Amino acid sequence: MPELPDLTVYLDFLQANIVGQTLEHIRIASPFVLRTADPPLTDAENKRVLGLRRLGKRLIMELEDDLFLAIHLMIAGRFRWKERGAPITGKIGLAAFDFSNGTLLLTEASQKKRAALHLVRGEDALADFDRHGLEPLEADIETFRSRLLAGNHTVKRALTDPDLFSGIGNAYSDEILHRARMSPVRLTGAMSQGEVETLYAATQEVLKEWIERLRKEANGGFPEKVTAFRKDMAVHGRYGQPCPVCGTRVQRIVHAENESNYCPTCQTGGRLLADRALSRLLKQDWPRTIEELEARRAPSAAGRGLLKP
Repeated sequence: MPELPDLTVYLDFLQANIVGQTLEHIRIASPFVLRTADPPLTDAENKRVLGLRRLGKRLIMELEDDLFLAIHLMIAGRFRWKERGAPITGKIGLAAFDFSNGTLLLTEASQKKRAALHLVRGEDALADFDRHGLEPLEADIETFRSRLLAGNHTVKRALTDPDLFSGIGNAYSDEILHRARMSPVRLTGAMSQGEVETLYAATQEVLKEWIERLRKEANGGFPEKVTAFRKDMAVHGRYGQPCPVCGTRVQRIVHAENESNYCPTCQTGGRLLADRALSRLLKQDWPRTIEELEARRAPSAAGRGLLKP
């Protein structure tokens, strides 16, 4: 799912290219993407774009006549910038927004069509989409601390809760926690002031660093490679690969459609976190430490000729 750094770079390009332009036509290829009927989508056509903003993980397009287009990309939604009037892309195409200087395509490479487009009139109607999560790059340490400790949750859940923090999802929370050398299941209610300060600093550093990396990659053009899985990430999407800091194999906890990736050495003192489904299945056979896991792997690898005697 595109998160704060990805959406920031989308906004960089779109603010430079469509603000002040006229939205001439909106083409819908998938009826499931449009989630509102009043005002009708045709009301947005031939309106000038007055501004763009991010609201949580939604991109908001402000139009004349007090209209707002709110687009949520969800997990697999992406934007593409093409020549004016470009066709909507095959099975993954959802919608096209035609401007006088180009066409913004909305695509979703998933069988489950979750991306959403809403058209509303007025700031009050737009406010219904606001989860009031704290903007992490605008917060001072005390405001961050207050929001983090508002309940007693795992720190992974707290960072990704849109009611607590805005724009942080599965990918960048993994990277933040690795930078902070903190377990994803650390309970916020038990965190010390020092731990909060470390997490705050890691949040600022990771988000700012990735915004700059993505801006450099885009090089002033349209960001074509928006993805949650990047080879330069420390742990996210790197299950089984070596941690760039200590070389320990990255581990994961799978829950529903999400997973937490972490380094046992850097973040949990060598302890393996129990995957709920798998640890229930294995019961007492579930390894408790990275050393125990590696010891179990070694005989198996040797039997396949992967280890030297």
